[in-house]
Amino acid sequence: MQLSVIILNYNVRYFLEQCILSVQKALEGIDGEIIVVDNASSDDSCEMMKTKFPHIKRIENTTNLGFPKGNNIGVVQAKGEYICILNPDTVLAEDTFSKIFNSQFVTHNSQLGIIGCKLIDGSGNFLPESKRGVPTPWVAFTKIFGLYKLFPNSSWFNSYYAQHLSENESGEVSILVGAFMVMKREVYVSLGGFDENCFMYSDDIDLSYLAIKSGKKNYYFADTTIIHYKGESTIRDGMYMKRFREAMQFFYKKHFKKSLFFDVMMKIGTVLFSFFKKNQQQNEKRKIDEYVVFSSQPHLNILNVENDKVIYKTDFKQFKNDITKKIEVVFDVSSYDFKSIIHFMETNNFRNISFKNYFSGSNYMIGSLNSNDKGEVKKIK
Repeated sequence: MQLSVIILNYNVRYFLEQCILSVQKALEGIDGEIIVVDNASSDDSCEMMKTKFPHIKRIENTTNLGFPKGNNIGVVQAKGEYICILNPDTVLAEDTFSKIFNSQFVTHNSQLGIIGCKLIDGSGNFLPESKRGVPTPWVAFTKIFGLYKLFPNSSWFNSYYAQHLSENESGEVSILVGAFMVMKREVYVSLGGFDENCFMYSDDIDLSYLAIKSGKKNYYFADTTIIHYKGESTIRDGMYMKRFREAMQFFYKKHFKKSLFFDVMMKIGTVLFSFFKKNQQQNEKRKIDEYVVFSSQPHLNILNVENDKVIYKTDFKQFKNDITKKIEVVFDVSSYDFKSIIHFMETNNFRNISFKNYFSGSNYMIGSLNSNDKGEVKKIK
């Protein structure tokens, strides 16, 4: 078997369903499998899996074991030569895996470590954490205090988000995000997998760093884009702040020499950073002036709004943005492939536009306003 896709789920039943649908399409023509590990969800994630995807391997943990251990359990069951660690709040393009496996990073590289790809949020905006540098004390300092924004072209300040590469440029980087990681299973095993001493948040940094320390090379692959809604399994409350601080302190204690100055600086830095992240979560509510529904089914009746607010389109080329209005674009996923939807989102990521995906025959739509807010599952009556 070529590829095993490991999806660790926790209370995101609707996002998980959408993710699996996209992965199934991305695996067409590839000898692969999907393994869903559930970390004791209290919603109906497991029931949904049994009903809609009974053929997919499912592992149900009785307690929330955290990101590292949950994924490690899935990898033990994997049969593929390669594995993909994948968040449930993601949507893949149909050619994501085929492009990666046909890239030079895989076909002509004996030093291959981990491959990541271009991620966008639910508004179509590029997620800079798709590619990062090693967060040494200095690099972390430039991130926490925003120096990377002031000097984006200086190698002294731009390492945190690996700004030596543009978002559309593939190349070698140090750190990749755990929402999407592809690597040989033997590489994952040789590195010890995710460190279970860390509950979540710095595990992807740790694994990426271990890969380059072992002599492997990690790569950012810009020729395919996926959606990562972000934050779906995490409420940024006091527990989030606590676990984030603990995760960053775990990484620095593990990989860097101890010093009182460094320890104090990183404690202050992680407190500030986690505080800023918590307060970025706005959970904004928008009043929509106009809905644009893309569907091959004329006048698809899925919105409980006045008819004069809804415009129906059958072709993406028909869309024209009226910046004076707040517009919500609704995609009928049964009418278009995920790759086309993702491309439309990337090229129309204007502040006045939001997006939602609708699945034919379902009773819900999914979307997200930005990477700092939890996504929305809108039920359809």
